[in-house]
Amino acid sequence: MFRSPQVILFSEDVTRAAAFYAKLGFTETFRVPAEGEPIHVDLTLEGYRIGIASVASTRDDHGLDPVPSGQRAAVILWTDDTAAAYAKVTADGAPALAAPHIWLDRLLIAWTADPDGNPIQLVQHLPAG
Repeated sequence: MFRSPQVILFSEDVTRAAAFYAKLGFTETFRVPAEGEPIHVDLTLEGYRIGIASVASTRDDHGLDPVPSGQRAAVILWTDDTAAAYAKVTADGAPALAAPHIWLDRLLIAWTADPDGNPIQLVQHLPAG
């Protein structure tokens, strides 16, 4: 009945948000309109699809009232080196929400955020000890 699940994040600046995720390794797969300032962009990373939708377009085209900022959802990105990923992303300007820390004795987790304030969790499995 359903297929191809996707999360859509709302943004006041679709171009900026899409560029942020592209720097994390996501690849753009869809854009509307194809030329000029986009109102919607889809990006994928290893089969995970995220969409960035314009707040104005969502209001005007669909009659919804999206909240454009804050911690409404979290993007989870698995990595082999949380500390290095966190250092890179924060050095590139993403906010440092929580430095790398061990959780449940088996995961190393850090938190940052995208330009619209959506939290991003960077997480890696730790070797069994």
